[in-house]
Amino acid sequence: MAVYEFINGKLTELTPAMAVISIGGIGYQIQISLQTYSPLRDKEEAHLWIEEIIREDTHLLYGFHTREEREIFRLLISVSGIGPNTARMMLSSLSTADVRRAIQTDNVPALKSVKGVGIKTAQRLIIELRDKIGKTGEAGGILPATGNTSRDEALSALVMLGFARNESGKALDQILGEAPDIGAEQLVKLALKKL
Repeated sequence: MAVYEFINGKLTELTPAMAVISIGGIGYQIQISLQTYSPLRDKEEAHLWIEEIIREDTHLLYGFHTREEREIFRLLISVSGIGPNTARMMLSSLSTADVRRAIQTDNVPALKSVKGVGIKTAQRLIIELRDKIGKTGEAGGILPATGNTSRDEALSALVMLGFARNESGKALDQILGEAPDIGAEQLVKLALKKL
């Protein structure tokens, strides 16, 4: 069975939750986090480190801008109760460095702030990953958002992450009411805290 290590090709579509990379006439849909979305903005070509998730009813590719983000993702999904979508949510809500720091310093509230992660799951993450997480390399944070993107882009990302369209729309409208010039990436991050 083939194992994908990375994918390199033309970036034909990009949202805060998904990228489509075209190679030889085939478009690969790849699930991404906000950490990966930031450096891909305004790029025509993309190079992503790949993790392939195969289940009975689904076959998905998850892509990461750095090997380290992929390594943290792999560690997260190794913990019982953390699936790929929850791991991606964590890497969208917190930077790789923040996830590492939270686990190393027993910061349950930081981990629990991510939708889908309760107190028991946060404690399990810390217990199971504390020793492993120190062995991966140091991480950089999320690049700040620049320029404006549409509310639709943020809404699409939230729906792809599994949130209800109506609730997501209300959260985005509330945020935009307070900060109308905010970019899609920041919109999604703030909405994740409200939903």
